[in-house]
Amino acid sequence: MRRKGLAIMASQHATPTQVDLGPAAGLSCRECGTRFDLGPIFACVECFGPLEVAYDLPLGDPETLRKQIEAGPNNIWRYAPLLPVPADVAGKPNLNPGFTKLVDAENLARELGVTGKLYVKDDSGNPTHSFKDRVVAIAVEAARAFGFTTLSCSSTGNLAGAVGAAAARAGFRSCVFIPHDLEQGKVVMAAVYGGDLVGIEGNYDDVNRFCSELIGDPLGEGWGFVNVNLRPYYGEGSKTLAYEICEQLGWQLPDQIVIPIASGSQLTKIDKGLQELIKLGLVEDKPYKIFGAQAEGCSPVSAAFKAGHDVVRPQKPNTIAKSLAIGNPADGPYVLDIARRTGGYVEDVNDEQVVDAIKLLARTEGIFAETAGGVTVGVTKKLIDEGRLDPSLTTVVLNTGDGLKTLEAISGTGQTATIRPSLDAFRAAGLA
Repeated sequence: MRRKGLAIMASQHATPTQVDLGPAAGLSCRECGTRFDLGPIFACVECFGPLEVAYDLPLGDPETLRKQIEAGPNNIWRYAPLLPVPADVAGKPNLNPGFTKLVDAENLARELGVTGKLYVKDDSGNPTHSFKDRVVAIAVEAARAFGFTTLSCSSTGNLAGAVGAAAARAGFRSCVFIPHDLEQGKVVMAAVYGGDLVGIEGNYDDVNRFCSELIGDPLGEGWGFVNVNLRPYYGEGSKTLAYEICEQLGWQLPDQIVIPIASGSQLTKIDKGLQELIKLGLVEDKPYKIFGAQAEGCSPVSAAFKAGHDVVRPQKPNTIAKSLAIGNPADGPYVLDIARRTGGYVEDVNDEQVVDAIKLLARTEGIFAETAGGVTVGVTKKLIDEGRLDPSLTTVVLNTGDGLKTLEAISGTGQTATIRPSLDAFRAAGLA
């Protein structure tokens, strides 16, 4: 009954269809296919399934569309014809995230025994140093269209900072909610933008439940929760990772891609983006495999995949990878479907392996990843060792955030030596 109440509440706050969100034609239930007008609706009133954006995509000459994209700005707005945003979005006050580096990781490839091409899609180069800037940028445009005045979210850290920064830039008030025990770097980054930052006693799932209750209360009137009542639009930002990877590969699909799993939305939307590129004729259709990566201390999707289950059983998180610590992932079942359909896999690594992978990526490629990046690199190594990932194919591994946000995870890392300021002391330390 609670889910039905949320769905009805969302529909009651829906905004009429006369909004400009570019090619977005409406919302569609992922379960039963029921269509809805554009609005801040996040659950189907018929079956309570999740909603996602349906499009009138620019089907036509792929070469013309490709040239249009390539002539666009060096951020996600080059893909505006494929996103739920107005055509003039690039001229509005926003953080302009995206088009981050696709690093040719030759050194890491040698360490892992990869003989094909290995790339790291490094999203730590975004404005608040995580991929969350992408999804928030799309949600901001929906918030503008629907007349919201406050931006909010439930967050494991990175999203809180992205919402705070985007709200400051776009002129919204922000009030974001986090678990009370997050890494200090993420707390500071979320607070510095001047919005309200509220710690909730409990884990992320407790925070998310609280936000769902706030949406249904008069206190939440005029609030756009980017990952709740704006979730259908917010999720579309992750598609831009798929677009960029393929464009940066010369408009080709990767053979294999390894993606971290928190809610699972990023993985499902990357798959959606790849399918759209195929449908539009922007890339040649060929098989690709999608692999999901979780931390062992919060691995409900991995556990379900290995057990052959279709239902994801919630877990209580206990891992240093707090940005992935969602014990009841909303898109978990869809992740299972995609991994199985593409011939991929869902794997997990323990905290020690996460730390080792962070150091490995830093040592080989000069990329300091946060714990989520350590999970994807660690899982990539494990998949190769297990023979599940083909080292001869083109593989892309995602790093979704900056290691400066999760310094606690590698707190034992520090100075090699402390010496007096003399050459003799340097020699004595054995460093010459």
